Order: sequence, then structure tokens, then C-alpha cells
Amino acid sequence: MGDTQRNRAAASAWPARGLDVVRGALIGTAETVPGVSGGTVALVVGVYETAIGSASHLVSAARLAVADLPRGRGVSRAAAEVRQVQWRVIVPLLLGMFAALILMAGLVEHWVESQPVQSRALFFGLVLASLWVPFSMASRAPLRGGGTASWRPGEALIALVSAAAAFVIVSLPPGEVEATPVVIVAAAAIAVSALVLPGLSGSFLLLTFGLYERTLSAVNEREFGYLGLFALGALLGLASFVKLMQWLLTHRERITLVILTGVVAGCLRALWPWQDEDRALLAPDEHIGAAIGLCALGFVVVAGFAVAEHRVASRRATADLRAAEAARSEDTMILTPPRDPSR
Repeated sequence: MGDTQRNRAAASAWPARGLDVVRGALIGTAETVPGVSGGTVALVVGVYETAIGSASHLVSAARLAVADLPRGRGVSRAAAEVRQVQWRVIVPLLLGMFAALILMAGLVEHWVESQPVQSRALFFGLVLASLWVPFSMASRAPLRGGGTASWRPGEALIALVSAAAAFVIVSLPPGEVEATPVVIVAAAAIAVSALVLPGLSGSFLLLTFGLYERTLSAVNEREFGYLGLFALGALLGLASFVKLMQWLLTHRERITLVILTGVVAGCLRALWPWQDEDRALLAPDEHIGAAIGLCALGFVVVAGFAVAEHRVASRRATADLRAAEAARSEDTMILTPPRDPSR
């Protein structure tokens, strides 16, 4: 019986791992698009908290290894942190992300440059629909005194302030800096925060620094020197930011999700289809029909994915509940002594 259950679990794990690869590919593709946040996509596909928690354990493992090894304490504490990482989810996610970054960088770069109105319209619809995810998560998050409630007026005000701040940030005109090693590392450290913070786009921040096209070119041309510096900056950024986000989600979950909702809403400004090279907003003029259609398509795709993800999560929760009840029933049968038929 035990072998049969294990075989069934292993068989059902393969589709889940394949779905995680797809999730990672969606996140990786989003990171190549200015204005679309990989963190937002991670929220939509339901892996954001898992990714943040696992990244936090890796950061702790690295810190403990650096502290313990020189003192001869071994790596037992670091190894304990590494074991907390949900590798069955993280490894497929990373595989999908890196594959998408390599395969999609050139295609997305060409489409964004050749069809700016249509591409921004599609992504506007995608991000607009994704607003529901942090909004609904915030309404389900517990209040400081316990219990749950819908959004309160003060929280709506905080979200509006967050949206205004994000709106101003993404309104900054693109710049141009020299790609020195220090600049590359610093820009990567800042841009990778967008992977941790839903709403902000790492590609958009790179575009603001003037390093977006340079970074995509390095990916396409396999410039490992540039990519190594970028990876170093990304690791430094993750190490400094991921622990903060995990703490906020653990101890201040509701207000954090309220702020994230505002940030995602404010960052929609970056995806308005009609704008000039300095990011000044323009009135709709050309390709209106195509823009509306692509915006609607993006909205429907994300809404459908969110609904499917919700149904899968509900079924998983129901299955886990039934399994727990069955386990309790088996324990009760084992602990209850058999009745003596002679009595």
C-alpha cells in the first residue's frame, strides 16, 4: 500500500514540476520586457512567497557558511538552512527562467522596438489583470489584532500614496551611463530588486539607467564578462533585499500587500501604449483597435490563469485536508485496542 501511494505521488509530481518550469519561463520572459515585473508574474502564478522564503534560506546559508567556516565550526548550520529550500519548486522555476531569458531576449527586444504600441498594450492588460492578486491577498491577510476584513479606508489611502510614488518613479526619462564594472554591478543590484518587489520592472530600471539594450546584447552575444558582473550585482541585491521582504511578509503581511497593490497600479503608467521617447504620455492616435484588442487579450490570459491557479490551490487544499483526516482515522484505529469477543 505504501509503495503504491509513493508511486502515485511520484507520478503526480511530474506534471507539477512541468508547470513550475512554465511558471519560471513566464517570470523570465517578463524580466526581458520593460514595464513588466517578474515579481508580479510570480504573484500571479502563485510562487512568490515560496521563492522569497527559499531565497531567504539560501542567503542565511551563505551568511552562516562565511561566519562558521573560518572559525572551524563546519557547515552544519548552513546545511540546515539549505535543506529548508523548496528545491522541488525552485529548480524547475530557475530552469524555466534561464531558458526563457536566453530564448526570448532577442525576440522580445525586436518586438518591443518594432511594435511599441502593440507590445505595451498587451503588457498593460496583463499587469492590469494581475492587480487582483495582491488586492485579494491583502483582503485575506490577517489584521494586526487578529481576524480578517476587507480593505479599510486607511489602507486604500496607503495604496494610493504607493501608487503615486511608483507613478513618479516610472515617469523618469531614460538615461545613459557608461557601462563600467561598478555601474554594472550597482545597476544589477538595483534592478534585481524588481524580481523581489512586485510592480517594479527590472528591465524598466535598466532602461532608466541606459543599460537595457546593452544587457540584452550581452545575453544574446554571450558576453560572459559582462554577465558575470551582472550576476554578482544581482546576488548582492538579492542578499540585501530578500530578507527584508521575507520579514515584511511574515510580520507585516497585510500592509505589505496593500503597498504592493499600490505599486503595481502605479507602475501601469510605464505601460501606457502611447508615449514618446522621454516617456511623456500621449493621447491615443494610431493602432487603437489593435491596442484595445491586445490589452483585452492580455487581461483575459492573466485572469484565466489566476482562476485556474485558484482552482488548483483549492483542490490541493481539499486533498490535503482529506489526507489529514484519513491519517487521523488510521491513527485512531491503531491506538484503539480491539474488543474481546468473549466479553
